[in-house]
Amino acid sequence: MLFQVGGEGTRPTFFEMAAAQQLPASLRAALTYSLGVFALRRSFLHKILDYEDEFFAALMLILEGHSLRTTDGSFAESLYGLRRKSARLRLRKDSARKDSSEEVQHSGLEKRQRILSVVFLVVLPYFKSKLHAIYNKEREARLRESLWGAEDQGFDEADFFTGDDSIVSREPSGNEELSVRVQLATKIKKFIAVCYPWIHASSEGLSFTYQLLYLLDATGFYSLGLQALGIQVCRATGQELMDTSSRISKIRNHERERLRGPPWLKTVQGALLSCSYAVLDYAQTGLIAAVFIFKMMEWWYQSAEERLSAPTVYPPPPPPPAPKVINQVALSETYVNITQSTLSKFLFFCNRWPKKESLYLQTDPSVLYACKNVQIHQLSLSLDLFSAILAYLSMFQSTSDVR
Repeated sequence: MLFQVGGEGTRPTFFEMAAAQQLPASLRAALTYSLGVFALRRSFLHKILDYEDEFFAALMLILEGHSLRTTDGSFAESLYGLRRKSARLRLRKDSARKDSSEEVQHSGLEKRQRILSVVFLVVLPYFKSKLHAIYNKEREARLRESLWGAEDQGFDEADFFTGDDSIVSREPSGNEELSVRVQLATKIKKFIAVCYPWIHASSEGLSFTYQLLYLLDATGFYSLGLQALGIQVCRATGQELMDTSSRISKIRNHERERLRGPPWLKTVQGALLSCSYAVLDYAQTGLIAAVFIFKMMEWWYQSAEERLSAPTVYPPPPPPPAPKVINQVALSETYVNITQSTLSKFLFFCNRWPKKESLYLQTDPSVLYACKNVQIHQLSLSLDLFSAILAYLSMFQSTSDVR
């Protein structure tokens, strides 16, 4: 199975269509972030952020209308060199092979198709964002009620379909006399909270189906809206771009010729028209540059936060000092010398050791003096044996450490 990713012919690739579809969302995020930063110093910008959906819808209404009127393509599609063409499908039966082939005839967009394109590009996304905001508020209220046990208003699918007005019953007695307008708004919010997940899931499922079929080259329409309007998105050729540029120049010259009034008024009106044309022509480049700057700033601050939040990595400790190498040969020789000297002393004094009974029966002073010397030498022998044992233990410990 082959996917069309090379970009040959007039049919746009899947990645071009996906990038054109995601561009308005990236542009909105960039504008919201920029306004949020500027609002820290200019408080009046908070009013724009309070009506973020309306501000962005008005901006996209101007950009999409101008782009469809001049290039026959949406704001994002014209960035990638794409344009919209009306597709009239006719089925022609082949009597020889008994099959049908699909013939597509392309022409420029009609006025009705331009208006409906603006509706699908601006109006429907605006209502979808408002429905999503209402659903999130109702969902948060329901979560607070389940966590904290507060008597907040929420939505319940079973209560809504059964018709039980649980909200009014949960309200205190002072709020029972609600106006009809507030009750109607509450009912509408409950209906949106119950039905929005199904609507959103159906919309995403249809979008995924059309995108998959477009990727597999099974259809020429990227979305359900394009098929409903009978519009196909094609890659603009060089001749079409030149014709579009000349047509725009003729339209603008004709608008300048229609100016009426004194010369100074015509000059002011001509200057205003030139400024508006320049702003609309370079708005595309400026907004794309804003998206790029936003992505770069997001990456920069995200990297700084990751560096600050990362745990401190200390350098590894230095290795312990190398153990001292003991000369085992000298140690063994010392042990042998100590043992031999101690053993010789022990044997010498054992040979000269008098018998037990002679120590107390002898009365000669010289013999008694010899017995005293024997006791002194006995103490010396004990000390020599103790020193030999210590030397042996120290040698054994040193050899075990070296191993």
